[in-house]
Amino acid sequence: MKASRFKIVMLLATAILMVFVAACGNSGSNGNTENTQTNDPAAAEEGNGSEETQTEAPKEPVKVIWWHSMGGELGKVVTQLANDFNATHSDIQVEEVFQGTYDESLNKMKASMDAKSGPSLIQVYEIGSKFMIDSKAVTPVQNFIDADSYDISNLEENILGYYKFDNQLYSMPFNTSNPVLYYNKDMFKDAGLDPANPPKTYEEVTNAAKALTKDGKTGASFAIYGWFMEQLFANQGAEYVNNGNGRTASATESQLNSEAGVQTVTWLKELLDSKAALNLGRKTDDTKKAFLAEQIGMTLDSTGSLRGIVDGAKGKFEVGTAFLPRPAGASDGGVVVGGASLWILNNKPEAEQQAAWEFIKYLAEPKTQAQWHINTGYFPINKQAYDEQSVKDNLVNYPQFQTAIDQLHATKLSPATQGAVMGVFPEARQIVEGAMEEVFTGAKDPAKALDDASKAITDKIATYNKTVQ
Repeated sequence: MKASRFKIVMLLATAILMVFVAACGNSGSNGNTENTQTNDPAAAEEGNGSEETQTEAPKEPVKVIWWHSMGGELGKVVTQLANDFNATHSDIQVEEVFQGTYDESLNKMKASMDAKSGPSLIQVYEIGSKFMIDSKAVTPVQNFIDADSYDISNLEENILGYYKFDNQLYSMPFNTSNPVLYYNKDMFKDAGLDPANPPKTYEEVTNAAKALTKDGKTGASFAIYGWFMEQLFANQGAEYVNNGNGRTASATESQLNSEAGVQTVTWLKELLDSKAALNLGRKTDDTKKAFLAEQIGMTLDSTGSLRGIVDGAKGKFEVGTAFLPRPAGASDGGVVVGGASLWILNNKPEAEQQAAWEFIKYLAEPKTQAQWHINTGYFPINKQAYDEQSVKDNLVNYPQFQTAIDQLHATKLSPATQGAVMGVFPEARQIVEGAMEEVFTGAKDPAKALDDASKAITDKIATYNKTVQ
């Protein structure tokens, strides 16, 4: 009996408490109106009988943390892009954070993955693509493209080609470049060379360099840069690693010691031995400085450097640009895009990932790409950007960039020109550069140096593949 009475008392107490809580929740006295409002203003007015109407508490914007590696002047442009987006998107706020070099940023991301303290969106250089996919840490942008029925037909096919794997676009290209041959048109004239007809083959580069080497000036200097070797392979239609350049299946062997590699390194060695070229080491900054000082007549550099090179030469000499050279009679090929792309991390809430996608779409718009291009020299990834007046004006001021556009569009997409894919690409570049130095200093002949380097890269690939199986 007592137990029965106790139950009745408890039920009554619970009911009274629920009524009290409901009354407090609807009173509005605590200022928390989030779950008590109606979207119908008339119903709200009828319900409270007051001249004052309650308003829904504003929602906090979704925050997107974007890690990037654009420092200096490039960093200022990145900041402006983020600010412009934030000014027009009250529901999303992008916080861009410079994280040092590509390698430094990627290492920080690896360290943050377990703690989930990393970014929503990260810029990763092209040779980090295999690692990003194997990490299982990303949501492919293809997922958002499909869900949105987002039209990618206006984006450059030869740029998208690099970042497509198994017909899936895993990341969105952002800053994109390719290499071109820069030459001093005034030095060409003085040497009796036609500045309107720059060299197209290895042999023609050698002949031009010899003609330019006089009066204390040297014909050429090409930095010992692994990216250039990769490009010179692609320009011959040659694949850098096996299994369709690592695209039909994971690469298991380096093909650095193939005929394309031996021929290229032999050509460069002979050019140096003839004293028609200078070995200035691995840094493109050093070859750039020598070119602008008119110490050399030709060099290789990224299209991302074009504006700085042309501006640096103003008042001194006219800069010419030409396609990347290839061996005479080489198979059709082209250039591989360099630069970086944007990846969405999958350890963030769905709303945050969706917000990152909205920012990516903004960056890919024609006007945004035009702004990015004219302020940095990187390619617009959206073909419609070329219709923007600012881009047309920029091409008038920097006609040399037309070479880069033509070279990109002349490239025939194939596994060779899509670019090699391997999880140890940063290490492979260092090995390649070391092998080239061994050849140029006479420590090893081209075949031996490339055999050793190819084996070292293959061993690293095998170790990497075991870790991701």
